[in-house]
Amino acid sequence: MSLGKDKKQNTVVPPGVCLPWEEKRPDFGEILGKEEIIKSEWENLDAFAYIYLWWWVQR
Repeated sequence: MSLGKDKKQNTVVPPGVCLPWEEKRPDFGEILGKEEIIKSEWENLDAFAYIYLWWWVQR
């Protein structure tokens, strides 16, 4: 297992991110509204998940 590497695309996952938007984006299909809003909310949710997991591991 290589840390920080995504096995699908072999890309580096930035620190503080669980699942980058670029990987999650195809799951949404066609977005009829402003993609920036969904991207922003996804990044906020992802950051929260990362912090929660980090906190849980450090307990």
